[in-house]
Amino acid sequence: MSNVRTRFAPSPTGFMHVGNLRTGLYAYLTAKSQGGQFVLRIEDTDQERLVEGAVDVIYRTLGRVGLEHDEGPDTGGPYGPYVQSQRLETYRPYAEQLVKEGKAYYCFCTKERLEQLHEQGFGGYDRHCRDLSQEEVGRLLDAGTPYVIRQKVPLTGSTTFQDAVFGEITIENKEIEDQVLIKADDYPTYNFANVIDDHLMNITHVVRGCEYLTSTPKYQMLYEALGWEQPTYIHLPLIMGRNEDGSTSKLAKRHGSTSFEGLVEDGYLPEVITNYIALLGWAPKDNQEVFSLQELVENFSVDRISKSPAVFDYDKLNWFNGEYIKAMSDEEFRAKAMPYYKEVFGDVEKPWEVLDTILRARLTKFKEIPGLLGFFKELPDYPTDFFVNKKSKTNLENSPKMLEAAIETLEQLPVWELEVIHEAMINLAQKLEVKNGTLLWPVRIAAAGTLVTPGGAMEILTLLGREEALDRLRAGLSELA
Repeated sequence: MSNVRTRFAPSPTGFMHVGNLRTGLYAYLTAKSQGGQFVLRIEDTDQERLVEGAVDVIYRTLGRVGLEHDEGPDTGGPYGPYVQSQRLETYRPYAEQLVKEGKAYYCFCTKERLEQLHEQGFGGYDRHCRDLSQEEVGRLLDAGTPYVIRQKVPLTGSTTFQDAVFGEITIENKEIEDQVLIKADDYPTYNFANVIDDHLMNITHVVRGCEYLTSTPKYQMLYEALGWEQPTYIHLPLIMGRNEDGSTSKLAKRHGSTSFEGLVEDGYLPEVITNYIALLGWAPKDNQEVFSLQELVENFSVDRISKSPAVFDYDKLNWFNGEYIKAMSDEEFRAKAMPYYKEVFGDVEKPWEVLDTILRARLTKFKEIPGLLGFFKELPDYPTDFFVNKKSKTNLENSPKMLEAAIETLEQLPVWELEVIHEAMINLAQKLEVKNGTLLWPVRIAAAGTLVTPGGAMEILTLLGREEALDRLRAGLSELA
């Protein structure tokens, strides 16, 4: 098999959309699963849409998800430069060659004329300059009339190409416009530069979204016109979002964050985003869902890419994030959680391992920590009926007795540690001849002031510290008095 070479060629126009990132990931996996090379190319021919700092976003995103390129603007390589605006002298000679061979032509139509066509409801270009005489073309060129170079598409017949995912696709030539190859500003169009660069960089497999399916015949014609071998096309299915009414439509901001950076800000781990988007359109051979990048490389194959649109499910992404958090090493969990712990407790030292234990199983995102632990910072106002709990058999009569006994026992503890508190409370419940819950429910309510807490009464008392814990229990007792 010849050496597989794929490329990821984003335009630096802002954020990295998850659709773009999936294209980059699948291009990477296509190459790496077959021992090939993955190339990064920056496509900045559309100068009007460029956003300052967007190239950095591309590098940062690829770095965070681990998609290392073998060649690119920063690493170099044998086919550079890898930024299209630095390759401008490359494209025009090929366009001029096509003009000479009668496969392209100079178009002198003004912007105003093209806008008029559009206003009159004419879709596309009417080929006005396609058959100008040599003399007329020469005269307009000599006069310095601005022009573009357009591809001369056959007016009859059809163009067929083979796609690795969608199979054989045929488009009638009359549906295809005479596309611009070189714009009036001397820049190549995206479509033209793509073909030239892919050929010169020996790209063997072109991975892109299925929205490019209908423009692929244009690429095909260019390859044929230039006498070059075509790459293997791999078009990826659409990514959809679920609407409130249960229907789906193309993934958009109304569905939730759609950019990599937005998802990271929302609290999703970069490796989770990579894992999840790998499954948007590709199915592994078995039921495995959690994959490291290396495992994806080992398991990926193009023939398991689906034609059907994939739905971006934020609930599923939450589940993935939770699974990754559960699987973290203790050190990694603590490192990720600590900034949020500090948000709640400031610089006060706490028995962090207690927090780690109670939070790890219930977190879907680290940014949930301050919300879950808010009651540590400040005891919320709570009604006395919080002390009433059927299951724990607590009411407004027995709760004060439980709190009195708990305060008396806790005041006498030699050290304030989870094991010591735990043993004292279990022994106290036995002594009072009540279920553990009957004692611990009022203690937890007084300590936390909220019905739902991560961790039970003993963990909460430990984390509050002796003084604050006893103050809160006494305050709870006086509320019940």
